[in-house]
Amino acid sequence: MSSSPKSVLSHGFNAVRGALIGVAEVLPGISGGTVALITGVFESLVTSAGHVISGIKMVVADVPRGRGLRRAGQEFAKAKWGVIVPVAVGMVIAALVAARTLTPIIEEHEAASFAVFFGLVLASLWVPYSMSGRHWGVGQFLAALAAGAVGFTLSGLPPGQIDDPPAVLIFFAAAVAICALVMPGASGSFILLSIGLYTTTMNALNNGDLGYIAIFAAGAAVGLSLFVKLLQWLLEHYHRITLVVMTGLLAGSLRALWPWQEEDRTPLMPTLDSLPLLGGLIAIGFGVVALILVLEHQMKRRNERVAHEQVGASTR
Repeated sequence: MSSSPKSVLSHGFNAVRGALIGVAEVLPGISGGTVALITGVFESLVTSAGHVISGIKMVVADVPRGRGLRRAGQEFAKAKWGVIVPVAVGMVIAALVAARTLTPIIEEHEAASFAVFFGLVLASLWVPYSMSGRHWGVGQFLAALAAGAVGFTLSGLPPGQIDDPPAVLIFFAAAVAICALVMPGASGSFILLSIGLYTTTMNALNNGDLGYIAIFAAGAAVGLSLFVKLLQWLLEHYHRITLVVMTGLLAGSLRALWPWQEEDRTPLMPTLDSLPLLGGLIAIGFGVVALILVLEHQMKRRNERVAHEQVGASTR
């Protein structure tokens, strides 16, 4: 059976969303989780990944005992495969391409790149804030402030470099860094940069170092499986406060993208000669996300109006 044009278009959009997430994952300071929030696939990815992980665990537990695949199949069926498959494909392809092409450009024009990203992330603060229900009380503001302090501190860690890391370090670094894929405000590449494995990992990807990639992938799979289930549980049971904390982390992480900083990440005051260019780039980044959010809001209202009209017509 052939797919409908609407279905193909939807898969294409999800692949583009995945590509944006993949690009973000290889750029220090940009969170893949943040991009997932902006593009509207964050909760779908987290909940679907949680169901997939639970299904895999059921396969491992049930098949050797002769219980079959019924429970696992039910769990797999809960995942939104029409979202996660094209997102995953787009993400992997874009990450590999970005590692080879965009990383050198970002390193050559770091301040300008950071300025654009700063504007993007600044505007995207609205996403988890609005999803949390807005109208925060004192407790929510204090939680966001504490999370922001953590994000600010972690994003100020000085970069390092380890050229010949042991396998155990690669494994655990990947397990920690991959969590940024589903945690807005945390950049996996930034974590690798702080640990000292960013350049080493990018070189391994570009040179096809299968041994390094295999160890890294194993660590990422373990870290992601543990963290996704935790985040899924938090979103299901503590949805509001989880999004409040995400907003704080996202705000604190802006330190990593401040375009005026020393090599050791010490923030500097803007200089008069660079302020027009970098300030303009911040405004452009902010405007791009703001435009996306406005268009998304208008589209949502239009869809709700059409649905309301259809319900009204059916009841006449």
